Amino acid sequence: MTELWNWRIDGAQPVQVYPALAEAIGRVVMPLAVADPARLPAYAVVCDVWEAPGEFATVVDIYGVPERLPEHASIAALARLLGRNCLLRDDTLDAGRHLLVAPDGTVRPVHFDVRDTDDGEVLTRKRLCTLGDPGCRGWSQCHRSRWAPDTIAPALAAA
Repeated sequence: MTELWNWRIDGAQPVQVYPALAEAIGRVVMPLAVADPARLPAYAVVCDVWEAPGEFATVVDIYGVPERLPEHASIAALARLLGRNCLLRDDTLDAGRHLLVAPDGTVRPVHFDVRDTDDGEVLTRKRLCTLGDPGCRGWSQCHRSRWAPDTIAPALAAA
């Protein structure tokens, strides 16, 4: 099992996320606050949703996801169901670089300024990962990613 998926959503209320997530991944979704590990059905996942400051303020942590469930298709389905842009971490290990998944399934790399606070990470100043940005040129971490600067994958992960 995958240990954790960590996503962020632009402007969704937590109460909207649970049913949309259940539909997107085809699993029972149990809120972390009420999940009893001894009573969880085998096909259930546990999810925690809360509001953080900054951009993409709805934070979603999903625990116990089966390995065969594809993350990109799952987040694309959630973005479509909610009609909201969603974020997931990319493969560079750069805390400020994410993949933006639009409701139409389009995926593209973006950057944020990240600040740690007592309430968690705050993302601000969203900008595209592009060769026009000096921080994305040359030997940057961006070029080590499957999602190179200026990558736009239309409906790559649409479910």
